[in-house]
Amino acid sequence: MALIAYKFTQVFVVSNITITETAQTHFANLLSQQPEGTNIRVFVVNPGTQNAECGVSYCPTDAIEASDTELKFEAFSAYVDELSLPFLDEAEIDFVTDKMGSQLTLKAPNAKMRKVADDAPLLERVEYAIQTQVNPQLAGHGGHVSLVEITEDGAAIVAFGGGCNGCSMVDVTLKEGIEKELLQQFEGELTAVRDATEHDRGEHSYY
Repeated sequence: MALIAYKFTQVFVVSNITITETAQTHFANLLSQQPEGTNIRVFVVNPGTQNAECGVSYCPTDAIEASDTELKFEAFSAYVDELSLPFLDEAEIDFVTDKMGSQLTLKAPNAKMRKVADDAPLLERVEYAIQTQVNPQLAGHGGHVSLVEITEDGAAIVAFGGGCNGCSMVDVTLKEGIEKELLQQFEGELTAVRDATEHDRGEHSYY
């Protein structure tokens, strides 16, 4: 099936991966200094995990795999390996200039967890929300939270790790931040969000 590129206000969207026009110009300039036929590769290291990291590299012709997906842009192609592709859904690559200088930015909200359907089980949707919305906010403090279970009465049991583990501000973070955000997003489905260390392990959970 042919890939189709749509241009909207200086942005190209190809296969749910966005590369802005400024980023395309940046890549085109870099590629002009490389051997003929060199393109770029967009990838995710450790996709689907807390340690997932996205990157862009040169992709010479001899590095192209048969299973790669080719995303065609005006001046070059971007290749994505089969494993990384689903985790790059809704990714955006931009080249921004500010007072501090210029830098390439790559935002991939689904790198740590593959996007789930709106009608997926509650457990999967809550886990996705935690990985893509909650954990990026905690990352600046070196912490993260993971979903342990959802109880029969609709309480999400979460465990804190990293810089959040043992932190005196966990209760505030849980009540004022995480619980408020998740209860609003899953109104009518979740009843509470609780710290696993205070949860009665005897309760039954469902998946």
